[in-house]
Amino acid sequence: MGESTWVFVQNIFLAAGGLGLFLFGMTMMSDGLERMAGDRMRVILERATSTRVKGILVGAVVTSIIQSSSATTVLAVGFVNAGMMTLTQAISVIMGANVGTTITAQVISFRIDPIAPLMIFIGLLMHMFFKKKKIKNLGFVLLGFGILFFGISVMGEPLKEFSQNPSFQSILTSTHHPILALLVGIAFTAIIQSSSATTGIIVAMYLSGVELPFITAVFLVLGSNIGTCITAMLSSLAANRESKRAALSHVLFNTIGCIFFGMIIMAFPGILTWIQTMWPDGARQVAMFHTIFNLTTVILLVSFTKQLARLVQAILPVRPDEKAKAKQLVFLTPGIMQTPSIAVAQAHREVCRMGKMAADNLTLAVDAFSSKDQKKAEAVLETEETIDYLNHQITSCLVQIRGKGLSSRDIEQISMMLRTVSDIERIGDHAENIAEYAAVDLIQDLDLSAQAYEELHTLSQAVVEAVSLAQEIYENNDALRLPLIASREQSIDDLAENCIENHIDRLQNEQCDPRSGVVFTEIIIDLERCADHAMNIAFSILGESKWTSDHDEIDLVLKSGRY
Repeated sequence: MGESTWVFVQNIFLAAGGLGLFLFGMTMMSDGLERMAGDRMRVILERATSTRVKGILVGAVVTSIIQSSSATTVLAVGFVNAGMMTLTQAISVIMGANVGTTITAQVISFRIDPIAPLMIFIGLLMHMFFKKKKIKNLGFVLLGFGILFFGISVMGEPLKEFSQNPSFQSILTSTHHPILALLVGIAFTAIIQSSSATTGIIVAMYLSGVELPFITAVFLVLGSNIGTCITAMLSSLAANRESKRAALSHVLFNTIGCIFFGMIIMAFPGILTWIQTMWPDGARQVAMFHTIFNLTTVILLVSFTKQLARLVQAILPVRPDEKAKAKQLVFLTPGIMQTPSIAVAQAHREVCRMGKMAADNLTLAVDAFSSKDQKKAEAVLETEETIDYLNHQITSCLVQIRGKGLSSRDIEQISMMLRTVSDIERIGDHAENIAEYAAVDLIQDLDLSAQAYEELHTLSQAVVEAVSLAQEIYENNDALRLPLIASREQSIDDLAENCIENHIDRLQNEQCDPRSGVVFTEIIIDLERCADHAMNIAFSILGESKWTSDHDEIDLVLKSGRY
C-alpha cells in the first residue's frame, strides 16, 4: 500500500471517527439536558395548549430544552393517542418543535472547538467527582458539548484534504442539483432520525473548511426537515388512528413548507444572496437559513392549522370502529418510552387510569351482588381481564423506564408506582371475587337476612368511597387528605369487625343460613382488604423513604405533619 493511499485511508478513519464523536456528543448533550430539565419540562408540557400560539411556544420551549424535535413530535403524537391533545393542538406543538430545533445549528455554528478539550475535562470532573445530581448532569451536558466540538476538530483536517480531492469534488458537484440535494437530506435524516444532527453536520463541514455550495446546503437542510418525520410516523404505527393523523400532519406541514420555500428560493435566488451578505461565515449562513426557514414556515402556516387538520382527516377519514379499546396502554406509547422523564409522567397517568378502572369495577361488582344482576357481574369479569393486562404492561414499562437515566426523584416515583399498580390489581381481584358470587346461580338461592344486607350495603359504600378517595389523593398528590383516608380505613376496619360479630350472633341464634354466611364473610374480607389497598395507594405519594405498611408508623407520620 502506497503512502498516499495509506494517508487517504487514515483520513477516512479520522473523518468517520470525528463524525461518530460528533453524533455521540450530540446524543450525550441532549440526554444531559433532558435529565436536568425533566421535571420542569413535564410541567411545561402539562400547560394548556388552548391556543395556537401557546401550542407553538410549548413546542419550541420543550424542543429547546431536550434538543430534539423528533422527541417533542413523538410526545405530541402520544398525547393525541392518550386523548390529552386534539389534532389541532398537536399541529401547533409540532410547529413550535420545528422552531426549537434550530437552536442546535446556531450553537454549533460558533467556532468554539478550540476549547473542546477543556470542556471535556471540566465536564468529566463534574460528572465523576461531584455527588450532587444537578452538578453531575451539568457535567454530562458539558462533556457532550465538548465531545461534539472535539468531533468537529477531528473531522476538520481530513475533510479539508478531501475537499481538494477531485473525486470528492465530483461527489459534491453531483449534489448541486437542488432536487438531488433534497433527496439526500431526506434519506440521511431518515436513517439517523435527527434533523438537528444532519444540519449540525452541514454546519460542521463549513467549520472544517469544506466549500459546499450554499444552495446545496440549503436543500440538504430542507430535506432534513422532511426526513425527520420518519420518527413520528414510526411511533404512530402502534397508536390509534388519531395519532396517525398527528404524525401525518407533521409530514404534511414540513413537506408543504419545504416545497413552498424551495420554490421561493428558485424563483428569487436573491434571498440566498441576502443571507450570504448578512452573514459572511458559511457555518453561520446555514444556521441562519435553518432558523429563517422554520420561523417563516410557522408564521405562514399558523393561520391554517384547522385547514391542515381537515386535510389530514380527509386523507385518514374517521371510521366507525375508531374508538380506542380499553385493553391497551393509552399514555405509554413506544415513542414516549424513548424520553424517560416524560415517560415517568405518562406512567403516572396510566396508573391513574388503571386505578379509576378498578374503582369503577368495584362499584359495579357491589351493585351486581346487591341487585343479583349477572350481566353486570359478567361486565366486571371482563373489565378485570383488562386490569390484569394493564398490570402486566405497566409493570413491564416501569421496569424499562427505570433502566434508563433518571433523576433520583423519578426513580423513587417508579418504585412507588410499581407498588401502587400491585395494590390496584389486588382491588380488581377482590372486585372479581365479589362479582363471581353474582355470576353463579348460587346467589339466587342465598338467603341473607335484611340486617346482613344492610350491613353489607353500609360497608360496601364506605369501601367504595375510600377507594375513590384514595384514587383522587394519588392522582392529585393531595397529601392534605391523608388523615381523612386513614380515618376512613379505620372506620371500615371497625365496621367489618362489627359485621363479623353480628354474623356470629346470627349463626348462634340460627337466624342465618350457614351457607349464606360463608359468602357474607368472604365478601366482608374482600371489602376490608380493598380498603387496606386503598390506604396503600393514598400513602404512596409520601415516597418510598417515608412509606411503611406499619399502621403505627403511619399514625406517627400523620401526627408529625411530614407529608
